[in-house]
Amino acid sequence: MAVQELDTLRDQITALDGQLLGLLAQRQQLTNAVAETKIKHHIPVRDQQREEQLLVRLLKQGVEHGLDPHYITQLYHVIIEDSVLNQQALLAERANPDSSAPLNRVAFLGDKGSYSYLATQRYFSRRPGELLEIGCQSFADIVHKVESSEADYAVLPIENTSSGSINEVYDQLQHTRLSIIGELTHPIKHALLVAVDTDISSLKTLYAHPQVFAQCSHFLADLGNIEVKPCDSTSAAMLKVNELNSPHVAAIGSEAGGQLYGLKAIKSNLANQKENHSRFIVVARNRVNVPLQVPAKTTLVMSTVQKPGALVEALLVLKNNNINMTKLESRPITGNPWEEMFYLDVEGNIQDGPMQHALEELKATTRYFKVLGCYPSEEVAPTKVAAVDALSTPQ
Repeated sequence: MAVQELDTLRDQITALDGQLLGLLAQRQQLTNAVAETKIKHHIPVRDQQREEQLLVRLLKQGVEHGLDPHYITQLYHVIIEDSVLNQQALLAERANPDSSAPLNRVAFLGDKGSYSYLATQRYFSRRPGELLEIGCQSFADIVHKVESSEADYAVLPIENTSSGSINEVYDQLQHTRLSIIGELTHPIKHALLVAVDTDISSLKTLYAHPQVFAQCSHFLADLGNIEVKPCDSTSAAMLKVNELNSPHVAAIGSEAGGQLYGLKAIKSNLANQKENHSRFIVVARNRVNVPLQVPAKTTLVMSTVQKPGALVEALLVLKNNNINMTKLESRPITGNPWEEMFYLDVEGNIQDGPMQHALEELKATTRYFKVLGCYPSEEVAPTKVAAVDALSTPQ
């Protein structure tokens, strides 16, 4: 009797889930229509005031239905982020009609199941055309695939919240003619993956990419005497453990990726920082046009003259033009000992007046200067509304 009652309740939940999905699809269609209107009238993608009003109203309605305000806030942060990213993708597609193709050939590090593979899937899920995946064993090989027209795009990890910048990628950017055309930040959730049932105490060897070992150094230190073997990618590590099929070996990678190789997680959240994310860039042979309605980032590379205060002088150009710098990275210049190449990420569109003025000034004050790309920013800051304040606002 209890089982029958439970089945009835579950059937009702399943029916409601179907209705929710249908309503979300209708909402997405309406946000696409909103994007069309914004294209037509040159209206910015984000309207913070409208988003705040929406959340305040929904919080009040949710409480009337007995729903927790934090639950509503989290739910609509996801919905708003999805709406913003879909609108940005549509605007970018309209601004670059020649870039749309029936097939997107994308090079990335590793094979199916690697973090770069998962990031590639996520980024191109919002873009038109089918996806052809091209797994590679090195960053140099990835870049070469695009430079030689064997691939249309490359997805490259450039920094991680635990292990910092990925220097090999910055070194590739220094010598390529490819342009950065997009970015995304992808959550990295490391798990200990095994092919057969075993205990952590039985493990003798771990396989992973060197960046993964760096991001999980605290966990490795706690393990004590265990052999770590670097692999070219997380997918290569998972494939190795699958082939060995031993209770004494494990890989570190994503649980979702491990499932593709028949592996299961025996421990999760291994990274030093629990909020562990990697930022990826997307590069192509040709630049893209970023509509002014879309929040944009620009990545620059420059070297300064050898005199005191040269870097400060260049950075003051950004300050004086009210341009926010979000990243500054230095790398040695090959063949020039003790000289550095500086990489900068700034918020702004190269079509905008202040940015154009700043770029002209930087060209005049630096020894070498190049724009590596201007692209839509996919870091959607959540709309902040204090639940207590929203609920105390008079109706």
